[in-house]
Amino acid sequence: MSLPVTFRQIQVFAAVARNGTVITAAQQLHLSQSATSQALSDLERQLGVALFERLGRRLCLNDIGRHLLPQAERLLDGMEVFVRSAQEPEGRLSGTLNVSASATIGTYLLPALAGRFSERHPGADLRLNLRNTGEVVMDLLRLNADLGLIEGQCHEPRLASEAWCQDRMVIICSPQHPLARAGRLERHDLSDVSWIMREKGSGTREVFEIALGADVDRLAIRMELGQHEAIKQAVRAGLGLGCLSWLSVVGEIERGELIALSSDLCLTRRFSLVWHPERYRSPLWQAFKVFLVEQSDRYPNG
Repeated sequence: MSLPVTFRQIQVFAAVARNGTVITAAQQLHLSQSATSQALSDLERQLGVALFERLGRRLCLNDIGRHLLPQAERLLDGMEVFVRSAQEPEGRLSGTLNVSASATIGTYLLPALAGRFSERHPGADLRLNLRNTGEVVMDLLRLNADLGLIEGQCHEPRLASEAWCQDRMVIICSPQHPLARAGRLERHDLSDVSWIMREKGSGTREVFEIALGADVDRLAIRMELGQHEAIKQAVRAGLGLGCLSWLSVVGEIERGELIALSSDLCLTRRFSLVWHPERYRSPLWQAFKVFLVEQSDRYPNG
């Protein structure tokens, strides 16, 4: 039986779905833009359906395209396994996995975890992207990431998630701050101090604001910064208080460069694993997820 669809057309379909444009897909596949566009047009014509909604130069999967993409990825993964089976020892785990992680996880946990996983599976190619929580969610929805790791819970109903490991956040100030001697922040202090905050969309910011409840409106926010190091430097300089994961400040606290303030705020949270339920989950994806779950008990925080 002769099939009208070619392997190249399926490659093009998956690459355009992941990248959103023909230009980027062509670069990834080392094809000309015209050849990539023609392959996609031929695929849609031979299937008799449109797979994308065309919004200017950007292509977004329609319902049919979203339904077919996991099957296309399974076919591509099967072809990779077929080729590698002839080149590599049997049972060796290989392939590429795109992982998006929010700032705390991506900076203080994931590099070491990825290193240990790569030592076990040298044929695996883990590509790590550092984002805030909102951006991780968008990476997954746009099919730019296979797996996401975020701070707190996932509120996007189109994604699947599960709790991973526990984290504790801590309020910090400089050793010269008036509250440093007391070592504690009371509720009535909230409006009397300046705050150095993570940007909107970060999991750290969301958890802190939830812990404050109605008192969030009392905050005097002096700066909003997107990097942990920038926040720590501003707090160390006495510009205000901050609230960050214990993972990111434990070194400075132990050296006396920052002071951790106790409070009655509930600042514990769970890190979460997040993925698109319609995306194909390869053997590499499954192995890395199992590895992360196995490692979660190694991080009692604070």
